[in-house]
Amino acid sequence: MPSANEPHTGATSPRKFRAYTAAHLDQLLSRAGLGPEERLAARAVATVLPFRTNPYVLDELIDWDRAPDDPIYRLVFPQPDMLPEADVSHIAGLLRSDAPRREVNAAANQVRARLNPHPAGQLELNVPSFGDGTLPGVQHKYDETVLFFPKQGQTCHAYCTYCFRWAQFVGEPDLKMAGEEGDSLATYLRAHPEVTSVLFTGGDPMIMSASVLARYVEPLLALEQLETIRIGTKSLAYWPDTFVGDSGADEMLRLFEKVTAAGKSLAFMAHFTHPRELEPEVVATAVRRVQGTGAVIRTQAPLIRTINDDPETWRSMWRRQTALGMVPYYLFVERDTGPQDYFAVPLARAHDIFQEAYRGVSGLCRTVRGPSMSATPGKVCVDGVAEIADQKVFVLRLLQARDASLVGRPFFAAYDPNAVWLDDLKPAFADRFPFEPALERV
Repeated sequence: MPSANEPHTGATSPRKFRAYTAAHLDQLLSRAGLGPEERLAARAVATVLPFRTNPYVLDELIDWDRAPDDPIYRLVFPQPDMLPEADVSHIAGLLRSDAPRREVNAAANQVRARLNPHPAGQLELNVPSFGDGTLPGVQHKYDETVLFFPKQGQTCHAYCTYCFRWAQFVGEPDLKMAGEEGDSLATYLRAHPEVTSVLFTGGDPMIMSASVLARYVEPLLALEQLETIRIGTKSLAYWPDTFVGDSGADEMLRLFEKVTAAGKSLAFMAHFTHPRELEPEVVATAVRRVQGTGAVIRTQAPLIRTINDDPETWRSMWRRQTALGMVPYYLFVERDTGPQDYFAVPLARAHDIFQEAYRGVSGLCRTVRGPSMSATPGKVCVDGVAEIADQKVFVLRLLQARDASLVGRPFFAAYDPNAVWLDDLKPAFADRFPFEPALERV
């Protein structure tokens, strides 16, 4: 295989990126065969939750003969029943009457405020104090790990309808997390020698050019404490040309090589939600080129109702990912934000899907963990359902925790077939969960 430093010479012709947004939505919905009222309702949803896609997703991934039931269509296009009917009806009425934009925005903001725009205390708990104030765009969530949200990476090649970071994309400055300087991040890390891993997230860092990403990454390469740089991205699924056909593809791969040459592990956290995203040959080519830099690609996605909520979908994804040399990493539970009520799968069903899929793959695929909730205390995994002392319970474990002493600790919750999130559960065999404060004695 050619070095990542060598230009790509395959037959793939360059594809020009174009962002399709809410301004194009009515025309695109017509392509799915939706009538005027259905399109209006979907547009109403798009005033609250962000919409963005591109030619690759439209032309290579969506089966338009199956739309609007096609899973990739549902992955990127707003559905009229993603929000409460009364809210959709109210905003649709404003759009129908050509109400002033400020009135539509005000109605949309009222709905957004009820959707828990920042789950797991992202603003209240995660932005650290530093120097005379705070360091924008930084979350020091766990002792050894810092998340960084580069300012220029606050969008994606396309948006997922279930995205738990939807608040980053709706144009409300108070809801955004964005950092501006790589040097400031490096300074923060020097003051916190316990940090060994940095995760670049967003948005999608791969929306940036190599030269812009380098301004954030290169100041970190001289830090001896830093072992791993992670990049969270859906670019392999939504715009693989980032690494193959784009004019800056080779420069981006050279930056990756620079990271690994500095002795850092480059973990490419790839987001694949459905097997169809792995089918185009350009994806395999992009994967090989990224791996050629020394980066390790790990894969993750949430379990989403109507899109991937069956075991065979996950078996197919994990097998294909492993065949391409990627490492299955996480199956997440849909977070308690945005249209959770529409997309969430009950924890009991999520566990059944995970276990059935897990049983049907080889040991090499079983690097995957889940179903996991990224909740306020940490990453809580549903390890199983058991009968203990004549009581049916969920067996849970903290894979990661804000309180490091709790990492790996099992605990129990009363079985609830309808629970979809940690907050829906009650402790079993105890008066509190291990991450909750002790009850005061009267």
